[in-house]
Amino acid sequence: MDSAARPDRPMSEFDPAQQLPVTIRDVEYRRDGDTALLIRLYEPEGTGPFPLLLDVHGGAWNSNDRTANEPMARALASSGLVVAAVDFRQAPAHQYPIALQDINYAVRWLKAHAAEFRATPQRMGALGTSSGGHLALLTAMRPADPRYAALPLEGAVADARLAYVVACWPIVDPYARYEFARETNRPELMARSEAFFGSFDAMHEGNPQGLLDRGEPAELPPVLVIQGTNDNNISVAIVQRFVDSYRTAGGDIVLELFEGQPHGFGNQATEAAARAIARIKAFIARQVAPATTPAAG
Repeated sequence: MDSAARPDRPMSEFDPAQQLPVTIRDVEYRRDGDTALLIRLYEPEGTGPFPLLLDVHGGAWNSNDRTANEPMARALASSGLVVAAVDFRQAPAHQYPIALQDINYAVRWLKAHAAEFRATPQRMGALGTSSGGHLALLTAMRPADPRYAALPLEGAVADARLAYVVACWPIVDPYARYEFARETNRPELMARSEAFFGSFDAMHEGNPQGLLDRGEPAELPPVLVIQGTNDNNISVAIVQRFVDSYRTAGGDIVLELFEGQPHGFGNQATEAAARAIARIKAFIARQVAPATTPAAG
């Protein structure tokens, strides 16, 4: 092993202002029958080891792939992060909790293999967009759930805990979003939710807001929520309720509202997207800094 990639070396200092060249490559992290599941690695130039960020794409649990958040992934990697954008099994062929199993496995796999791409497993975080925000939050809140951790990883001792989550326009309450889609005449969103969850019982159970409402034991890592006020996919009120509930449960959470911005705005070439990415970089810098208690803000 190259000594520059050893996981016991100190983590490279993350500087949100730097602009490093980034290389991109795909690696296979597991197989489902004959299907290869891939992770796209965005690797900054340098010796590292760099902080590691999992990227979980959206698509209403039914569509898109590891390339969906490429503008955000490139921008974040250039600051000195290894960004790992993950493919996972999706509806309608695969219902809840299959996607969570792939993502939980991916977290453990990335920690176990971090040295191979000049990253460190220490203080690994996740970024999730839309339905990917739902998946990232559930992964972080239930890292040891036996259903999510059902796929064994041979020879690895890494766990699926995440040090922080960046949740962008996230589906924090799938049932409330289902009702919002009904009220706003979005039958396609309702159909995709039904295809993924399969039942209303599952929609309530696999639900970050529902988990907090029921007072279930949960990990509560620091969270940054990025949300546009002109989002026709999920309302600010739904997101605000989750933020309030997370804080009441004892979690550190910050909500950043972007006036007039639509769903998915962070991947657009706009001034608002640049501000959102800068805010995400500042948040991550606090989480990976060598401090005893990282701050959420």
